[in-house]
Amino acid sequence: MSATVLAVALSLLSAVAYASAAVAQERLASRSPGAGLLRLLGSGAWWASVGLNGGAALLHVVALRYGPLTVVQPLGALTLVAAVPLGARIAGRRVGAAEWRGIAFTLVGLAALLVTASGPAPQEVLGVPEAVAVAGATAALIGLVARRGTRPGLRHATASGVASGVASALTQTVTVAATDRSGSPFGVQVIGVALLVAAFATAGLLLSQTAYRGGLGAPLAVVTLANPVAAAVIGLALLGERLQGGAAGVLLALAGAGLAGRGVVVLSRSAPEPAADPAPVGEEHPVAAVLALGAEAASPEPALLPRPTPGPGHLTPL
Repeated sequence: MSATVLAVALSLLSAVAYASAAVAQERLASRSPGAGLLRLLGSGAWWASVGLNGGAALLHVVALRYGPLTVVQPLGALTLVAAVPLGARIAGRRVGAAEWRGIAFTLVGLAALLVTASGPAPQEVLGVPEAVAVAGATAALIGLVARRGTRPGLRHATASGVASGVASALTQTVTVAATDRSGSPFGVQVIGVALLVAAFATAGLLLSQTAYRGGLGAPLAVVTLANPVAAAVIGLALLGERLQGGAAGVLLALAGAGLAGRGVVVLSRSAPEPAADPAPVGEEHPVAAVLALGAEAASPEPALLPRPTPGPGHLTPL
């Protein structure tokens, strides 16, 4: 099995695990609205969701060891694809025509990206000066994008996607450097970059939950699209990753990215609104809860259990 095939398989398993964790979290939140942390710690279902999140994060980290960023990061959108049938099943409904279109667009677009972005297992890593420079530039960009202004949801969503994408790019440096037999797995490079990973993964999570306060649709799409773009920029500019096929490959990759992006937007907008008999206070719409986790699929940091909220489709930080 080639390194790229292994990375794709691990990314697929990670996406399914993230989506399954979201289903478990939604069901727990709806059954126990307002439950405190101590009560959750005594719940087997909560620990199961934590285990799924942790397993999904681990699978993503391992995928980054075997596949380039330009392959692994876009596959985070597969969480949305897995979330649709899972969410529909929990909600007791059929997958709608618009959702099927979104799934088809996303899968075809990702297939085109895989053809052009396939490459060997990553070997190059960011040195400490490069990692610090990337972290500084990213922090400045996040501060610029997330500052006060119009459309705060979309601005925070963009900042979240960038933070999570950079966290994954830095995670790849940690995994490659830590498994390099010629160096120490606990050297300054590994420990320093790991601290940056934790900082950006946490920032991405908090920013995404802030972005979702005004609804999921557009912010979720922005997070899901900004994440692989940020990671791919680092991979192509600093880690020596290349698209296959020359000019034709670049055009195919752009077409695939556009099609996958279209699919993400369709899926993000297709989460159905509550019917005339709305969910009780403290419950989230199942599809909205499942889709919300899609934004974290490409982040190595496990997502946290969302606190029950006043209405469907809104997440608040713990």
